[in-house]
Amino acid sequence: MERKDTLRNFRFQLEIDSIKQAGFSEMAIAETTIDAVDYRVGNDPPHMRKLSGLTKYGNITLKSGVTFGANALELHTWFSTVSSGPVKARRRTVAIIVMDEAGAERARFVLSEAWPVKYDPSDLNAKGNEVWIEQLDLCHEGMERVK
Repeated sequence: MERKDTLRNFRFQLEIDSIKQAGFSEMAIAETTIDAVDYRVGNDPPHMRKLSGLTKYGNITLKSGVTFGANALELHTWFSTVSSGPVKARRRTVAIIVMDEAGAERARFVLSEAWPVKYDPSDLNAKGNEVWIEQLDLCHEGMERVK
């Protein structure tokens, strides 16, 4: 019988339109909820019935250390492009990949129609020595676990 260990939360990657991005120190995956809608027909018993309403997908928050070089501006450029015009053409498919300790892909969440809604470089402090962190929040219209 094959042993099935639980996955750890420290080994993950982000894939945007099949381009793998690593180096995120944190990735917060917000909850998905379905509204419960109360209803009652006039001749029903005196209690509410429940219907499923809208599904709401929370934002994904990405945090990484600010770097420089070839791909350092990719996520900020995506945000800037979205903020300067129509969002429709700038939506992307995003995958969150969780790996086991050996580096093999074990879980994959696919976000459809994702686009950045917030960019936040952290404060600078001449007295500090922490890593300079940038945050990017993505909204999306659906999340599916495919693996």
